[in-house]
Amino acid sequence: MQGDAATIAALLAVDPAGLGGVALRAPACAARDEWLALLRTLLPAHSPMRRVPLNTGDTALLGGLDLGATLQAGRPVALQGLLAQAHGGVLLLAMAERMSAGAAARFGSVLDSGQVLLQRDGLDRVLPAQVGLVALDEGASEDEQLPTSLAERLAFHLRLDAQGQGEDSPQWRAEEVQSARQRLGQIPMPPDAVQALCAAAMALGIDSVRASLFAARAARAAAALAGCDTVEEEHIAVAARLVLAPRATRLPPTPEAQEAQPPQEETEPPAQAPDDAADAPPDTPPDAQEDAQADASDAADQPAPDPQELAERVLEAAQAAIPAGLLASLKIGALQRAKTPTSGSAGAQQKNALRGRPVGARKGEPRAGQRINVLETLRAAAPWQRLRKSSLPPGQAPRIVVRKEDFHVTRFRQLGQTTTVFVVDASGSSALNRLAEAKGAVELLLADCYVRRDSVAVLAFRGQAAEVLLPPTRSLARAKRSLAGLPGGGGTPLATAIDAAAALATQIRRKGETPIVVLLTDGKANIARDGRPGRGPAGADALAAAAQLRAAGISTLLVDTSPQPQAIAQSLAQAMGAQYVALPYAGAQALNHAVRAVAGRA
Repeated sequence: MQGDAATIAALLAVDPAGLGGVALRAPACAARDEWLALLRTLLPAHSPMRRVPLNTGDTALLGGLDLGATLQAGRPVALQGLLAQAHGGVLLLAMAERMSAGAAARFGSVLDSGQVLLQRDGLDRVLPAQVGLVALDEGASEDEQLPTSLAERLAFHLRLDAQGQGEDSPQWRAEEVQSARQRLGQIPMPPDAVQALCAAAMALGIDSVRASLFAARAARAAAALAGCDTVEEEHIAVAARLVLAPRATRLPPTPEAQEAQPPQEETEPPAQAPDDAADAPPDTPPDAQEDAQADASDAADQPAPDPQELAERVLEAAQAAIPAGLLASLKIGALQRAKTPTSGSAGAQQKNALRGRPVGARKGEPRAGQRINVLETLRAAAPWQRLRKSSLPPGQAPRIVVRKEDFHVTRFRQLGQTTTVFVVDASGSSALNRLAEAKGAVELLLADCYVRRDSVAVLAFRGQAAEVLLPPTRSLARAKRSLAGLPGGGGTPLATAIDAAAALATQIRRKGETPIVVLLTDGKANIARDGRPGRGPAGADALAAAAQLRAAGISTLLVDTSPQPQAIAQSLAQAMGAQYVALPYAGAQALNHAVRAVAGRA
């Protein structure tokens, strides 16, 4: 893959705006610095290459009103943002894995349109911004990923390690890239090549149409870089290897699997036309008929390219380039990212007028202790200075005229505290199977919550009732003592336990905190809500309680602790809208890791 890194840098330098950019997943190491230096060398000397820090404001990114110049000149003066400044070049997005969805949408809009719409602070301009992005992803785990909306708009997904590019990397020169940029617009894309790339994308489970479009553009760039006037099969294979292979979500079916499929019913061939209908029209000269037959014979002697064979070879090239373990990591990453918005180490976002993290400003007067935003107030007043000063008597006009309608106050957003409610099945079936492992996993999770200063609560159910062993607290010692004395045995009042967990989570939510319910059970309910035994009524009551918990909108995780995954536990998780994790033959440590991954704690 290291040799492909240099090829990706060269292709991006040939067509940065057409290819969108590169999602570069690598730690801050010498290999990444070498790749960025190579890209800088291959880009034309006049092409800008600017770095965008994390949490860059809209004014610095998109442009806006230059406050100092506006106040000095007495008229609106526009400030050009980083996107417009990088027109024709490349932007480096630092720490892109932490980018917010709003920032990713702004970059995606610019990549789609190639321009910046500056409509703010009394300005209305359209600035060209045909740029390529290099998203520097430094995520330490698989759940830290670049936003999907932005990664989809980048042609290449590249991973680098700390070993460098290697001695076998192709060597490209800036002169070759410049020549390829001039030749790119004259290279056509054959329809058979487009069909082969689309077929390979479908076989690899790639749903986005952008992937095939990027692959076609990469094939044209590869042909231009090789000095060819047409796109050849080797260029199509390069595009499939670099663009489609990293996006694969499944492996194509094997020939044995295709042969095992039931054959389709054969339809009767169409009736053959009469022989006299196949003959040439009677008014056709005999010499013309002989020439036409001769041309057809010559064309039959030349082997015509088979689109099916081309598609198969392109697919083989893409399949050979799929990194080892990619499909497994994709499944793990999808499981880790499939969580509710309120799950994780931080609670739900809450608006607050006085405390929290600043999230911009809004128009309004500073009342009830709210803080005035001086910069936004001056920004709102600046475009009107010449008009306002002209209406005042000469010599009495202040330096800056600020009126009531210019006032802006700072908006804040505060993260609520998270309280994790552990609901432990201590019935006879769980005690027989894995109650000790569940206790150990809960203790590890309690320690993890203690490090983050989150509150925890423990609820156990057995016999005919559910008991709150530990109300919401931050005391790790109390939590461990409550688990140590938890006995096992008896029936499984699952519906009662779900009702108790919902009631406790509702109390937590009323305090302004975010509850997360983690239910560890095998799902085999045998005690109904009224205390009567019976698996049928108990199962129906459990599903009804799960539906009520789902209607309450509480984030829930169900961990199936039975030796084998149970269909009844899966149905219960689906009824309560919970994430389902089956851990057959896993110890406490593995159970802890799985719960942390799904709950967003990895």
